[in-house]
Parts: sequence; C-alpha cells; structure tokens
Amino acid sequence: MATEEKKSKWRYARLFLRWGVRFLCVALLLAAGVTAGFFPRQIYHHFWLFPQQAAAWKALAAQRTPVALKSGWSEYRGVLHSHSHLSHDSQIQFPDILEALHKANCQFIFMTDHPVNGKADYSLGWQGLYEGVLFVRGFEVNARDNERIMPWGLPEGAVIDNRTSTQEIAKEVRRLGGVLFFAHPESGDHPYDVPEIDGMEIYNLHTELLDKLMSRQARIESAKEVVNMYSYGDQTLRYMFNWQVLSMLVQKWDAQNLYRKLTGIAANDSHQNTGLQAFYTAQNTLMLFDTGHSDPAKKLWERKLNPVTRMLLRLCFGPLEPGKRLFRIDLDPYERSSRFVNTHLLAKDLTEPALLDALRAGRAFIAFNIIGDAQGFAYVAQGNGQQVTMGERIPLTPDLKLLAESPLPCQFILFRDGRAVESQNGKSLEFKVGAPGKYRIQANLAIPGEVAVIGEHLLNNMAPWVITNPIEVVAAPVQSHANVIHDAEQRE
Repeated sequence: MATEEKKSKWRYARLFLRWGVRFLCVALLLAAGVTAGFFPRQIYHHFWLFPQQAAAWKALAAQRTPVALKSGWSEYRGVLHSHSHLSHDSQIQFPDILEALHKANCQFIFMTDHPVNGKADYSLGWQGLYEGVLFVRGFEVNARDNERIMPWGLPEGAVIDNRTSTQEIAKEVRRLGGVLFFAHPESGDHPYDVPEIDGMEIYNLHTELLDKLMSRQARIESAKEVVNMYSYGDQTLRYMFNWQVLSMLVQKWDAQNLYRKLTGIAANDSHQNTGLQAFYTAQNTLMLFDTGHSDPAKKLWERKLNPVTRMLLRLCFGPLEPGKRLFRIDLDPYERSSRFVNTHLLAKDLTEPALLDALRAGRAFIAFNIIGDAQGFAYVAQGNGQQVTMGERIPLTPDLKLLAESPLPCQFILFRDGRAVESQNGKSLEFKVGAPGKYRIQANLAIPGEVAVIGEHLLNNMAPWVITNPIEVVAAPVQSHANVIHDAEQRE
C-alpha cells in the first residue's frame, strides 16, 4: 500500500514536472516571439549584419600598408565643428574633450560653440596646443538671415553679433585674417556668391542623428538600437549614416565648384548629447533627459513613483537619493563621434596659421575613419616637372597624370567637374589627363550592408570612405607667334 502511494506521488511529481517544463518552453517561445516582433531589425543587426561589418573592418585593418606616394606636406587629422559646455546643448568640459581626442587619434579640433546671449566671444574656451592637440576657437553663428556660418582664426577678444548679416560677417572675418565656412548647407539656401566664403560642410554627423529622429516611428526605431550599443557601439552609430544626405551635399558642392572654389570639409558636430539619462528627484519622481541637458525645464519625461516602481528602481540602482543619476546611455560619446569621420589637413606644421592656410587652399580630404584608417591617403597631379596635391592647380600638359595611393585596398572613383570619368580597384590609381577640369576622388570600401552612390548608380555592399578636395587642371596658356620665336631664341 505504501509502495502504491509512493508511486502515485512520483507519478504526480513527474506530471507536474513535465507540464512545468512545457509551460516554461511555451513561455520562452512566447517571450522570444514578442522580442522578435518588437526588435526584428535589431536582432538581425546583432546576430548577422553588425558581426559581419565588424569582421570586415577588422580584415581591412589587417591589410593596411604604408603609402609610398607623398604630397610634400605634413598630414594632420582632426575634428571640425564641435561643441563644449559653452553651448546650450552640450555639457562636456574641455579636459574631457582632450581625453576623447587622444583616444580618437586626433591632432586638432576647431570649436564651434553656440554664441552666448547672441554673441560669439573669441575670448572663451581653449586656444592653442594642449598635450599635442591644437584647439582653435570658433562659433556656429546664426547670421541675421538664419544662415549658419563658422568663423575660425579670429584674434583674441573679437566678438561677432548674431544679428549681423552673413555678408557683413564675411567681410569682417576676411579683414581679421580668419576663414569662414558654411554649416548645415542641407538646411536651405546659402549665399554662395559671397566671395569671402572659404568652404562648406559636405557631411555632418549630427544632421544624420537628427534626421533619424524626425518622425515618431524613426525615434522608436532609433531608441531600439540601444540594445546593440554595448556589443556593437561603433556599428550602431555607423547605421545612422545616410548615403543620400552625403550624396546631396556633395552634388551641391560639386555644382558650386564649377563657378568658384569652396573647400569641402566633414563636420563631426560633436555634442555628446544624443542619448538618455535618468535622475531621481526630491519629489519622489523619475525624470528623463537627453544627454545634453539636466535642467528640469528641458526634461523629456517625468513620472511619480509608487511603492512598486520605487522598489524596482532601488533593486536596479541601489539607494535612491535626491539628484542621483540612475543611468546614462550615450549614442554619440565624444570619442566615438571624433573618430567617426575626420577632416585630414595637409599643412606645413601643427599651428593655427598653417591649418587655416590648408583650409583656405583646400589641401584637405574627409575620411570615415571609423570603418578604416585613411591616414596617409595621397592624391597628386604630376606633369612637366611639377607636382601639386588636392586644393591646388596645375596647367594641362601632354604628360600630365593623376596619381593616388591608399593604405587600404579600395575602389577609386575619379570625378571631373562632378561626373565620374574613371574607376579603378586596388591600392593605387593612375590616370592620364586629357582635358581641363576639377578632378576629385571618392574611395569606397567593400563593407556588407553598406551603399555608395555614384551619380544615379547605387553600389551595394560598398561604403563611401574618402572624399578628396579637387585638383584643378587649367588649360595651358596659348603662346603667341612672337613668344614662340622669343622662346626658341632663348633656348639657342
């Protein structure tokens, strides 16, 4: 009898265990289904696309070799268009910026803080060399006509008023020996006919991030990408890249360069403000902010805690004290945005006058270094015993050729006056020049899931990597009959 009772208990136990396991499996399947339904793209990114891209980046780094071709200038990598705690939408301090730049392998940074009370005061912020990094003061000025411009190289104590027109500011910047660039040219028409304008952004990282947040659905999808931040932070930020915006700005730049010279630069637009942070308040509430603010007037959301939610927060974050920050998630930490894309300047030395001269001349190229280190990328024109590099000009001669060399295997696309005229693969390019024009290079890297655009053609699994400023080939001067005789006599 006892044996039968024991068997019966064991039978019930096995039945309970069997159904318990079945229930657990069903619950796990349901949870997996809900997770897959809510995070389908993010799961694909985490388990398929991002690992493939990370492997491709690593493979490219292993193929990196030194470049033999030399431009004749020293090369410096850095950040153009950047913000600090002086701006209303950033909290980062200058020592933290310096630390980030060291990690990003940058040698310079051109600041563009928002004016304080409508005044761009060139006595504010760091200026000069700090532990090997050159800081150049500057501001992102909203001129009277709401055109955003960036004056650099102004003397200590100079002040620019936001209420001044672009034309007036341009004349003053030129008088003071500075340079002036258009910021955010995607936002509308700018007065490109102002002769004192030296250049324009052809890419802006912060614009990409804001573009992803324009609609409610886009904000939701971008917020979901946080699940990949810790495992694939670089790939998550790179996912925000939009080749259509880059293509639009480059086409606008090419069109302007048909009539005048504008140096093309990349804008990191570093803020470290695209993310989420939470604080516990003295009013027993949970308050959410973006990572550029902590002013209660600029909060994103606030909710009163009840005993259950308070207990859950204590379990997750420990004792709750008024003013305590519970968490912070950064999509754009300064170090990452500082190496996402860079402007490389070819200059005499690492001084403010030398870098300003490189910007005026257009001795510059932009590179998305987050996917591959472009340090050393060289592009020159050689002919009749002369050599020039990007931003410079050379006369057309029968032996004139364009040469480029890359530290990584890539696809070179050569453009003349904005139209593709040649494509070559490998680590070097050579092209015999037969006509005047402005010749620039776009180099693409083979990366899964990326898209590059050439004119109206899309190149799948190719990523835009390097875009150079053009070399201008000008028609050789026509000699008169008298000059030809004179030259012949001189040779005799």
